[in-house]
Amino acid sequence: MTRFILSFFGGIFSIITLGIMMFALTVGAVIWIYGQDLPSHESLAQYTPPTISRIYSQEGRIIDEFAQERRLFTPADQIPDLVKEAFISAEDKNFYTHQGYDPRGIAAAVVDAVKSRGRDVRGASTITQQVMKNFLLDGDRRAERKIKEIILATRVEQALSKEKILELYLNEIFLGQNSYGVTAAAQTYFNKTLSELEPHEAAFLASMPKAPSDYHPVRNKERLLQRRDYVLREMHDNGYLSDEVYEQERAQPLRSVQNGDFEPYQRSLPPRDYFTDEIRRQLTRDFGEGEFFSGGFSVRATLDPEMQTKAAESLRISLENYDRSLGRWRGTGKTIPEEQLGSEEAWREALSNTSVARDIDLESEWLPAVVLEVGDSAMRLGIEGVATDDARGTSVPRDDISWVRGSFRDNFERGDVVHVREMTADNDGSFIRWTLRQVPRVQGAFMAMDVHTGRVIAMQGGFSYQDSVFNRATQAQRQPGSSFKPFVYASALDSGYAPSTIVIDAPIEIDTPQGVWRPKNSSNTYYGPTPLRTGIEQSRNLMTIRLAQEIGMDTVGRYAEKFGVYDHLGRFLSNALGADETTLYKMISAYAMFANGGERVEPTLVDRVQDRYGRTIYNHESAKGNERVCIDCAEDSLPPGVSPTIRNNRERIMDAVTAYQLTSMMQGVVERGTAARVVDLGVPTAGKTGTTNDAKDVWFIGFTSNIVAGCYIGYDNPSPMGRGAYGASMCGPVFQRFMTEAVQKYGGGAFDVPEACEFINIDRFSGARLGPDASGPNVVAECFRRGQEPMFGIQLDGGWAMSGNFDLIQPDGSTRAREVTTSTGRKATVGPKASFGTLSSGGLY
Repeated sequence: MTRFILSFFGGIFSIITLGIMMFALTVGAVIWIYGQDLPSHESLAQYTPPTISRIYSQEGRIIDEFAQERRLFTPADQIPDLVKEAFISAEDKNFYTHQGYDPRGIAAAVVDAVKSRGRDVRGASTITQQVMKNFLLDGDRRAERKIKEIILATRVEQALSKEKILELYLNEIFLGQNSYGVTAAAQTYFNKTLSELEPHEAAFLASMPKAPSDYHPVRNKERLLQRRDYVLREMHDNGYLSDEVYEQERAQPLRSVQNGDFEPYQRSLPPRDYFTDEIRRQLTRDFGEGEFFSGGFSVRATLDPEMQTKAAESLRISLENYDRSLGRWRGTGKTIPEEQLGSEEAWREALSNTSVARDIDLESEWLPAVVLEVGDSAMRLGIEGVATDDARGTSVPRDDISWVRGSFRDNFERGDVVHVREMTADNDGSFIRWTLRQVPRVQGAFMAMDVHTGRVIAMQGGFSYQDSVFNRATQAQRQPGSSFKPFVYASALDSGYAPSTIVIDAPIEIDTPQGVWRPKNSSNTYYGPTPLRTGIEQSRNLMTIRLAQEIGMDTVGRYAEKFGVYDHLGRFLSNALGADETTLYKMISAYAMFANGGERVEPTLVDRVQDRYGRTIYNHESAKGNERVCIDCAEDSLPPGVSPTIRNNRERIMDAVTAYQLTSMMQGVVERGTAARVVDLGVPTAGKTGTTNDAKDVWFIGFTSNIVAGCYIGYDNPSPMGRGAYGASMCGPVFQRFMTEAVQKYGGGAFDVPEACEFINIDRFSGARLGPDASGPNVVAECFRRGQEPMFGIQLDGGWAMSGNFDLIQPDGSTRAREVTTSTGRKATVGPKASFGTLSSGGLY
């Protein structure tokens, strides 16, 4: 009997032992089979999650963000314990004690699946397993993936600390509303930092990983509230919350940005504009799109927010003034269907979903509105953000569209989406009435930069970024017209000519494959022998063409290319008048080299770029060609009143005397030339106007000793803007409005005079040399290179004979015949009879 009992129990023991061995072998085999070719868990130690790239202004304020996944990476030691405790309670309360997986949780999940015959398959993943699933595996629920997940989880628990695993989890998880990680989610739902969260808010976030779409704070508010309270209870049961705190937090209502309880974080950012979008375009080109959108860059922009606001305002005023002068109403082109106008709730929702510009602030903010009722003397509107019973009313009177041809009924229909703004009194800002506005069809661009460093302080690429993201400052290829002439004159001055050099201003005929080209001056008159100074001041086309012919278009082209205006300029005489296309960005950059004395300067919208670890990966000050060195910054102290000495190694691309001569000549443009009536800053200012054929493009670019700024205006599909459109009349005021404030902020003084300058008085009308005591409106002190004997009396004609009868206009406006000597030694008589019947209207001026 005893032997039987021993034999029986021995058999049982053997069976159990064999079973355990078979189970162990089976488990081992499974682990070995599924453990093959698994992703390397070691890569998690070097993992850098995609994070937001942020752009900061000069003052360090965030002005824009770019990301594919909205994530702000936060190290584990900077995540508050409260947040960690909320997620551990919600997802894995044994996180700090298990070895990567929770056997009890898995067993419970298996039991539930069996009981429900597969209908109730719930997860039993630990936080470590979720990290494996999110980073290294796909998200299906097959047993095979679960086994791999457990294997990897046990491996990673041996390789990484619990805090590192938790850091990966809390920064990677998707929490709804395009928010990845707890830091971005706290900002999205509460507009708070992690350290500002209260327990019920931490529990709110910890409710999301289960199924963010099922716990929407508005659509599924009650369900989310129940889940939040469950997490709070778990936090209490796990000892993270006291009884008192638990009861207080559970009693809190469910508040969120989405329910209107907090201001959205995005509202604290200015609307995206042309400046930051151009930074995005340039850094994407330099670093790659993936790296920029996920690299967590901190970008310090050169932007001056105050001056950017002024740039936008200055350009918009001129564009709107021109648009309203045409007297045509176009509106937004958007309408709301009649069936959505029946109730206020319906039209407000439809209006909020209508894509129209909401980034315009000109005199006051422009608001979208919908036409609800069209009358003879008034029109009633539904205005976004304005109550229908607002004390200001919601209608506009007929007088408001006195600038538009036709009546309300001629131009508007019920359902039209329009823009309106408040009209207020100038003296006290009190409300007068609502006034209708429209985004102009004519467009343009404006840009300003520091002439010494190349730092762009303002850039406006159109009337409204939200209306059109096309950046006309950097992307629009336009004809610069006469604003290109300084490069012709600069190439001549660098070739040995002087501001007093005489060029014949008389008719020209040029045979081309397309026929005879007869360029003309804007004034349709001719002035005979004229100094270069007066030629650029009065923007004489014929002088410019003759000068370009004298020095050669090869010289002009090389000069323009050296300044970066063109990559390759066609060697055609018409291009001396700005017929080839370039961008405002390139023109501003080139003019800066006139202003700073002839040194190359590379424009930049970015001062510095740092990666997610704070390492500088780009610095404009140390970039090639822009290096600036502080000579005595390392010294312990400097004498009182002495500032550090900054030197640069920029390439000199233009003789300093040439730069000063040209700058002085362009000062004449502002003081008595084509811009004399529109630009007056109270400090020395130089510049050049430009107007192309039929006024399809109008320009003005000018500069002080510190800032260069410029504007062009024209239709995106180049079309004539009318007889009254000129660079001086349309772009000059844009420059004046902006630079008035820029001078107050950045100052301005006399332009530096090179040591090699020797001044001689000349007559700016005849080019004749005058005595040192000469005075009068015709006298100008001209800079000549020291040691170079100026030549007077030589008259250049470009090799064209002057024939035919025409008026020769004298400085006093009279006409007379004159005999002139050309550069070839020939004699010719010009003036005085007029005969313009054979002249075409071609040419740029």
